[in-house]
Amino acid sequence: MTTSALTARIVVETTCAPEFIDITERVLEHVRSSGVKDGLVSVYSRHTTAAIKINEHEPLLLQDMSDFLRRLAPPGAYYRHNDFDIRTVNMTEDECPNGHSHCQHLLMSTSETLPIIDGEVPLGSWQRIFLIELDTYRPRPREILITCISA
Repeated sequence: MTTSALTARIVVETTCAPEFIDITERVLEHVRSSGVKDGLVSVYSRHTTAAIKINEHEPLLLQDMSDFLRRLAPPGAYYRHNDFDIRTVNMTEDECPNGHSHCQHLLMSTSETLPIIDGEVPLGSWQRIFLIELDTYRPRPREILITCISA
């Protein structure tokens, strides 16, 4: 993790998709170390196939949410993004067929912004902050920026 006074860059290693990785404690740790008493904290994923969301960390619910994402945009369905005979934009040497993960990301978000009050993030009883890996074919290190903004 690299850190400045107000921004931390963390890297999270993912292993599969969908994968819900609870990063709440890392976010709260950065808020405490930032010294911000009142303001906002932004948690931002630098990826179009990995989302940041707040939800409940309950194992059966996480399975339900994974199943929902797979039903919504199944990895095995046809996506023009995956048709490398016709696709010509944003191609890399190690391109993989991950159109489903981009479609799943449409319903999610790249970031969450939370209040900081008296140096604490007032999460609800069951709220946790997740990095959600969506790329079935290429789980990998994911970079997250956590930025505290003073009011």
